[in-house]
Amino acid sequence: MNKTYSEAVHLLYEIKDLLWKSKKAESVTKIIAPPALYIHDFYETTKGLKNLFVAAQNCAYEESGAFTGEVSAAMVKSVGANYVILGHSERRSYFKETHEELKKKTDIVLKNQLQPIFCVGETLDKRNANEHFTIVEAQLKDSLFHLSWESFQKVVIAYEPVWAIGTGVTATSAQAQEMHQHIRSLVAKAYGATIAAETSILYGGSCNEKNAAELFTCADVDGGLIGGASLKAKEFVEIIHSFPQ
Repeated sequence: MNKTYSEAVHLLYEIKDLLWKSKKAESVTKIIAPPALYIHDFYETTKGLKNLFVAAQNCAYEESGAFTGEVSAAMVKSVGANYVILGHSERRSYFKETHEELKKKTDIVLKNQLQPIFCVGETLDKRNANEHFTIVEAQLKDSLFHLSWESFQKVVIAYEPVWAIGTGVTATSAQAQEMHQHIRSLVAKAYGATIAAETSILYGGSCNEKNAAELFTCADVDGGLIGGASLKAKEFVEIIHSFPQ
């Protein structure tokens, strides 16, 4: 929940200008997730940029009806988005989203031909209790692993160590790789090695222009879910440039 409309448009044009000048960024898949109010304008403004897509930060788990204030997956699709972020740690924490609700959201997003970017992750207490693997496994099994293999292939997973979000603390590359490898192994058990190898798993814990290159060299880290650093155009594009070519 950042930026007024004029501020958001200014940021977008800064990012767009830097991307237009960058051949290196063309081959990298880039997804921008503005507040729902701005999705259509962001979609229209970025049409000419290669491999750039727009996402919603959330959607409702109902199709339509008397749910004042909610935004449906169909609405998101109709204004040009290709992706929807689901289960972000802030949604789980502040809005108490349950595994069952996120299962419903995943189904409705896929039904509307959108791709879920599904977030998983543990709190510091759970990591200190050595329960981080168990927590992430439950999040995946309860909300995603009911999907057919055809549907699951459309899912992007994002690992968020909750203790490293907005704190300036970043998981070490070894910690990130360990969890990403664990996630991929769970996907392999559920859907097979081929689908597991093709599943994109993003790292989302204070990834920035200083640590992105190291994180992206990890075997099972396929990209980043960028938070605060995405609010600064130069830093965001530097992260894109950090991605291995």
